[in-house]
Amino acid sequence: MKKFIESLVNAWKIDELRNKILFTLGLLVVYRFGAQVTLPGIDATKLQNLSTQTDQGIGWLINVFTGGAFSQASVFALGIMPYISASIVVQLMGIAIPYLQKLQKDGESGRKKINQITRWLTIGITLLQGPGYIYNLYKQLPADAFLLGFSSFSFLFSAVIILTTGTIFAMWLGEKITDKGIGNGISLLIMVGILARLPQAFIQEFSSRVTENNGGPMLIVFEVIIWLLIIIACILLTMAVRKIPVQYARRTTAGDFEQDMMGGNRQWIPLKLNASGVMPIIFAQAIMFIPAAVAGLSSSDAAQTITTSFQNIFGWQYNVVFALLIIIFTYFYTAITVPTNKMADDLKRSGGFIPGIRPGVETGDYLDKIMSLLTFPGSLFLALIAVFPAIAVSLIGVQQGWAMFYGGTSLLIMVGVAIDTIQQVNSYLLNKHYDGLMKSGKNRKAVA
Repeated sequence: MKKFIESLVNAWKIDELRNKILFTLGLLVVYRFGAQVTLPGIDATKLQNLSTQTDQGIGWLINVFTGGAFSQASVFALGIMPYISASIVVQLMGIAIPYLQKLQKDGESGRKKINQITRWLTIGITLLQGPGYIYNLYKQLPADAFLLGFSSFSFLFSAVIILTTGTIFAMWLGEKITDKGIGNGISLLIMVGILARLPQAFIQEFSSRVTENNGGPMLIVFEVIIWLLIIIACILLTMAVRKIPVQYARRTTAGDFEQDMMGGNRQWIPLKLNASGVMPIIFAQAIMFIPAAVAGLSSSDAAQTITTSFQNIFGWQYNVVFALLIIIFTYFYTAITVPTNKMADDLKRSGGFIPGIRPGVETGDYLDKIMSLLTFPGSLFLALIAVFPAIAVSLIGVQQGWAMFYGGTSLLIMVGVAIDTIQQVNSYLLNKHYDGLMKSGKNRKAVA
């Protein structure tokens, strides 16, 4: 702990890094403040029914990703999720649309155009989701909660515009954090929203165990230990890689035939155990919303059974289907984001080869085989972490709010964003001749 604190002090000594951290914290505070601002025309004292809707199940999950803004009828009620949806759509469309494929190969200029397309698509998605959110308010809140009148067109129009503006502003905050702050801005906004719900969830669990004498303090300690072990498992899943050795042909200089120091060095191709990150879980959760929504259009007994099963995110039916979808999407997303053939071509052009494997097609086939073998245990591990909240509720009997932090998208996002941010801080420390956050923190001597 002492070494960690020393490293934080060293980070604070670097002016550029300190300014980036303060800038990031300032924008995160702005985002959290906006999440508490209720939509104009809504009586903030009459949101009890909306809060009850988000106490558990899918409503709780949506509320977590918006940092509580959903249950507050906030100007940020839709959060950054429309932007995430737009990014996923653009990424998937890039597989089939030649124009987007060309932009992906155009470097920085292409990336800027893709970002602009994503922004416009975000506005479109928000304009579609906004009326849906207002309709939910009509169903959950009493008529006197609408100060401009129940089902007033003026309220509907202004609320949709404000929700759209809130999402655009949140998107702008995330991009500014990425450009001028530390870490990935969009990911940090999501992580801060998740962390905002963590204290309340733990307090409710503590109250249930201690105040109501439902297990006592020892069970709380046991739950915290299990939680820490799951965090360690998430870190291992995020960091685990298979190193494929690569050999580069030796080269000699034309003058004195001395070997080039860079030639002949053995290097590695790191293939991640979980190359798809949390995207399979996000895809699977999006699909899991569909059965309940479709079945809700019918009043038959079978439709009601489906609706009940798929709205209970802690039920075994929901989690079995959820786990299978995660495994399928893990293979799918890995296939489209890890271009093994392109890796093989780049390796061949740079004069590198995998020992025992011919360059070109055979190298691509070899890398594809290794990725397939890695993806299977990685997908199983990812599915297990995703459904562990349901396991914790069933076996340990934890509160549903606290169980959501035992795995799934919430925990993986927190771990992934924390690792990425720490790595960026480490790069600044190492460039300024300091050890990283996990090192001693002593000042290094500059290399001449």
